[in-house]
Amino acid sequence: MGATDWIVTNEGQCEPRPSARQWDLVRPHYYFHQFLTDIINILGEVHHEDEQWDRLPQIRLCVRQLVMNSYWLRTRYTEPNPQTGVGILTLYDEIGYPLTVQNEVTWPGTQSPIHNHGTWGVVALIQGQEEHTFWRRLPTRNGGYQIEQVGRKVLTPGDILSFMPNAIHQVKALAPDPTLSFCLYGDTQPRSRFRFDPTANTAKLF
Repeated sequence: MGATDWIVTNEGQCEPRPSARQWDLVRPHYYFHQFLTDIINILGEVHHEDEQWDRLPQIRLCVRQLVMNSYWLRTRYTEPNPQTGVGILTLYDEIGYPLTVQNEVTWPGTQSPIHNHGTWGVVALIQGQEEHTFWRRLPTRNGGYQIEQVGRKVLTPGDILSFMPNAIHQVKALAPDPTLSFCLYGDTQPRSRFRFDPTANTAKLF
């Protein structure tokens, strides 16, 4: 697997970030409960929830360590929905838990709406290829939701893509194989997550 880390800024810029050497991350055991505890401890160092994205370098490191040392992640998934082309398996859920942790499988050719997540996120591609198109919101006089395309990035297995809370993107699974990705998101604020229509210059709650 590769070892490329990326971050997508609120302005839609996809920038490379330093990544640890893979052999430095090899562990005899790195259990899932250890990973979750590490993430919670990292976030606990931040005084304000809206500054959690500042810990993305440490979070990416934990995600890479988990993917490298936990083969079971490659075997835990649900078949995609025939109508949407996407299958999502929640890996951990608890009332009040401030994270979303899931594996996502997507059929080739399936494309998401243009959207943000309303929180920080980290996606590690395990299988297949994904094309991410990045957008940024433009200032408007009437407070509308005009956006423009900024760039693209194709992820291959081993790539880790992290997002700042207002990053906007669209994801397409490329042929020939389905994609499998491990996804970790912060505490999503439902009224801050949108799907965008660049033709109508509108945004609707996701």
